[in-house]
Amino acid sequence: MIFAKLQLGKIAAAAVLLCAIALPAGAQELKIGVVNVPALMDRAPQTKAAMDALQEEFAPRQREILAKQTELQELVEKAQKDAEVMSEAERRALEKSIRDSRREVTRLDTEFREDLNLRQNEELGKLQRSLLSEVQAYAQGEGYDIVVGDGVLFASTAANITDEVLRAIEASYQATSSR
Repeated sequence: MIFAKLQLGKIAAAAVLLCAIALPAGAQELKIGVVNVPALMDRAPQTKAAMDALQEEFAPRQREILAKQTELQELVEKAQKDAEVMSEAERRALEKSIRDSRREVTRLDTEFREDLNLRQNEELGKLQRSLLSEVQAYAQGEGYDIVVGDGVLFASTAANITDEVLRAIEASYQATSSR
C-alpha cells in the first residue's frame, strides 16, 4: 500500500514536471526544488537524538544480555577446567545448566533485536513524518511550487535545496530543544 502511494506520488511529480516543461514560454515560471531525503535523514539532528534515546532505552537489556553471556562463559570455563574431577552426575548437571543458559542468552538476544528493530522502525517513521512536515513548511515559506524527493535522476545544484532545508530543520530543532 505504501509502495503504491510512493509510486503514485512519483508518477504525479513526473506528470507535473512534464506539464511545467511543456508550458508556453510566456507562462509563469515554476519554482522547483529537490531534496535528498536520505541525506536529510542522515544529517538531521532529530535522527541522532532519536537514536541516542533508543540506545538509552535499550541499554539495560543489553547489559542484562552481556551479564548472561558472561555467566555462560564462566560455566563453560568451569566445565572445561573441572571436567576431570567432577562426578558423572555433576558433569551432566553442569552440561544441562550450560545448555539452558545458552538457550536463555539466545532467546534474550533474539527478543532484544526484534524489539530494537521494531522501535527503530517506529522512531524512523515518526522522524520521516516530521521531516516531511518541515520540508513542506520550508517549501511553502520560500514560495516553492514543487519540491521533489526520491526518484530524481538528475538535479542541478541550483535546484537542490537539501542544505537549506537541513538548516531550517536544525534551527527548528534547536528552538524546540531549548524550551
